[in-house]
Amino acid sequence: MSDRPRSPQPPQANSDRGSRAARFFATLLVAAAAAAGCSLPAVRPAPPAAEFPRWKIVSGPEGRPVSWEEMIAELRAARVVYIGETHTQAAHHELQLGILRALVFSDPAAWSLGLEMFDTGYQPVLESWSRGELGEEEFLRRTHWYANWRYDFGLYRAILEFARDQRLPLHALNIPFHIPPKIRVGGIEYLSAAEKAFLPAEIDLHVEEHRRFAEAVFARHEFRNRVRFEDFYLVQCVWDEAMAEAVARRLGSKRMVVLAGNGHIQYRYGIPARAFRRNGLPFRTVYPLSPGEEVAPGIADYVVAAH
Repeated sequence: MSDRPRSPQPPQANSDRGSRAARFFATLLVAAAAAAGCSLPAVRPAPPAAEFPRWKIVSGPEGRPVSWEEMIAELRAARVVYIGETHTQAAHHELQLGILRALVFSDPAAWSLGLEMFDTGYQPVLESWSRGELGEEEFLRRTHWYANWRYDFGLYRAILEFARDQRLPLHALNIPFHIPPKIRVGGIEYLSAAEKAFLPAEIDLHVEEHRRFAEAVFARHEFRNRVRFEDFYLVQCVWDEAMAEAVARRLGSKRMVVLAGNGHIQYRYGIPARAFRRNGLPFRTVYPLSPGEEVAPGIADYVVAAH
């Protein structure tokens, strides 16, 4: 396995590999669309052996179907495994938990868990949770979950319960949630000294693929007439660089599973490549598909859809 991140390559429309990938993704999307109408229960999947038929998996760089076992075997060899999500998709969190369980059960002492959902100020609370010292209600209150992250805690409950039960080290990766909106409307210059202390030491604004992605997102926002694109893009980079810095700083000698939105891990230009710039350690990315979503094969090392 190479220790260098795989550079994103645009798919070749006329290549045999691209055609095979397109056909396979069509199969994935049909399966995912069929699952979209199902009401998913609380995220409490069965042990890993029962999960293999649950997922359709494709190798992003090669565009070929792979088995659950093959994917897990390669993920075990990485120092950092990034698993994306669409925050409201229960199936994505089920996949995250399934991968986390498979990795942790194979080597319980080796892994830790990094979380976009918490800013670094809540690190002591995460440590108390991991030690089994907090009940759910106190945990939600002390992390101000519904003021900060706001998504239904039920989507994340099984993941955090598993982490607590296994005494996994947990790492808060984000910056305080009140800072990004201020950067978006006023840049960094007018932040307070206390707010600037949360910013990453390095902010790379020159990743062309990332900039194009941000431009497309910006074009869909209603606030685009009131916000400068450069400030909007600065926020995206601050987010990714801050979380990358936290991953590199907290990793230590362990391996880490990182849970973050798909936009932070796709094509590796968000958190993964920026963390690699800091530590040079091998990583892999997993991108969960949403129903009806179409993606290029190279968007991640593995692209996964639910049956």
